[in-house]
Amino acid sequence: MNIILMGYRCSGKTSAGKGLAERLGFSFYDTDEMVERQTGLPIPRIVAEQGWDAFRQAERAAIRELSGADRGVIALGGGAVLDSRNVENLKGKGVFVWLIANAKTIAARMGNDEASGSERPSLTQASSIGEIDEVLAEREPLYRRLADFAVDTTEIEADRVAEAICAGLRKRFPQTEGIADEPGEVVEPSGPGGVVIPGGKEN
Repeated sequence: MNIILMGYRCSGKTSAGKGLAERLGFSFYDTDEMVERQTGLPIPRIVAEQGWDAFRQAERAAIRELSGADRGVIALGGGAVLDSRNVENLKGKGVFVWLIANAKTIAARMGNDEASGSERPSLTQASSIGEIDEVLAEREPLYRRLADFAVDTTEIEADRVAEAICAGLRKRFPQTEGIADEPGEVVEPSGPGGVVIPGGKEN
């Protein structure tokens, strides 16, 4: 089984995913990092010099490579699930977890990334909040349809996101080896940022 983390940029996929993989003894994969490693170029440069299509093609190749993985936590780029081929390559062994954050929080996190030198290419050329609202409106129905469950990361740190994901996995897949075996090691999340079951799939 693989745990597929999806959601908008800066929703916590990489930071929470690393902690989750460590908790579960799974391998961790970040498809954006794989693209950069395989192309030898940072994503902003790929997009600036070759366009979004070139990035999406490299992203598909990385995800295709992961289709045979097992016991992995896979952090997807925000738009990866827009390509049905990516979903097809992952869904056989994958549990899809949607990480949610509101537009204001995402914008603040993106600002922190830019301040640290990790700039992300624009998707629509709109202002930061305007772009986030526009893209979220477009993608949320798909995220909701694919998600086995979701975790709201707006007000919680990465370690608590990992706890919430583990709680969601235990709830949805109680017999899964390596997750339900030692429930005492993971506490149920309390306060803001719990497990949300979207309406897209039967519970």
